[in-house]
Amino acid sequence: MEARSGGDPDSLPRSGVAVIFGAGGGIGSALVATLCSASGFGQVVGFSRRSSPPIDLMDEASLQRAAEFAARTGELRLVIDATGFLHDDRQAPEKTWRQLDAGRLARSFALNAIGPALIMKHVLPLLPRSGRAVFATLSARVGSIGDNRLGGWYAYRASKAALNQIVRTAAVELARRSPDALCIALHPGTVATALSAPFAATGRDVLTPAEAARHLLAVIEKLTIEANGGFFDWRGQRVPW
Repeated sequence: MEARSGGDPDSLPRSGVAVIFGAGGGIGSALVATLCSASGFGQVVGFSRRSSPPIDLMDEASLQRAAEFAARTGELRLVIDATGFLHDDRQAPEKTWRQLDAGRLARSFALNAIGPALIMKHVLPLLPRSGRAVFATLSARVGSIGDNRLGGWYAYRASKAALNQIVRTAAVELARRSPDALCIALHPGTVATALSAPFAATGRDVLTPAEAARHLLAVIEKLTIEANGGFFDWRGQRVPW
């Protein structure tokens, strides 16, 4: 982990606003609850399909409205995109290339890469130009090309790999505009949520959403500016691209 020392003056300004996109999900709702209970930020704002204003990853205008709404509440110092899609009653992860389907691939990319990219489009220009600020999006270790040893899960792996590239690219541009800010990807681990429940392997460590939220926020707090554009797991360890 690229760690910050305690009491670092460049830590997140606590008078700012923390924003969670995907606040209706398991990890997103836990992040909101953890941030609210910590009473560290001046305001905590959560967006979901049922929030006001609501968001829809397939509707760019809704993401723009949400970003602008959040910015009106104060300086955006922490923004976490906790959205993500793996399966539902319409599709499941592929086990073989024989199951590849153009429509399902496109849907995975729309929800896991394009939607988060559009959040970045509307959020990153609203981050303060000076002082520490963090944009983090939840990626997944299975999106790592270097770590892929099992195969399968084509759409999810590829869409998360695309998300990682978008984060890396956006981080380069963000550094020119807001040199104290971070744009990073985070792997939350295996978390007991509806997304991972059918696929949690027996014997694997499974975190509760509250545990995952605490770990992720601790990682964010400790990363230095050198972490900009990086991909880290819930322990703060770099994940290979």
